[in-house]
Amino acid sequence: MAKYIQKGNTIDYTATAAIAAGDVVSLGSHIGVAAGDIPAGAVGALAVEGVFEIDKTASLAISTGDAVYFSTSTKKVTKTDTDVPAGWAVADAAAADTVVRVKIG
Repeated sequence: MAKYIQKGNTIDYTATAAIAAGDVVSLGSHIGVAAGDIPAGAVGALAVEGVFEIDKTASLAISTGDAVYFSTSTKKVTKTDTDVPAGWAVADAAAADTVVRVKIG
């Protein structure tokens, strides 16, 4: 038996530390993006589907379709498969670019 809980494009998340709107949050094998500020200990919404512009590692070129990852230490998108899976690039990002558009979910 299954019981419907929510649509699934956002999930409830209890913050262990304060999170600002737009912060990327590691969920272990996925990421979410804070839909609003979430105070430490409070429950807030994380977007877990959609396309987001996320800071990327400096001098890293990313092509549309590349699998991308999120470094919890630098808080930037990488192409290092030992980092947290973030999704895939939906647009090219040149080495000089500071952000990349990522489809999460």
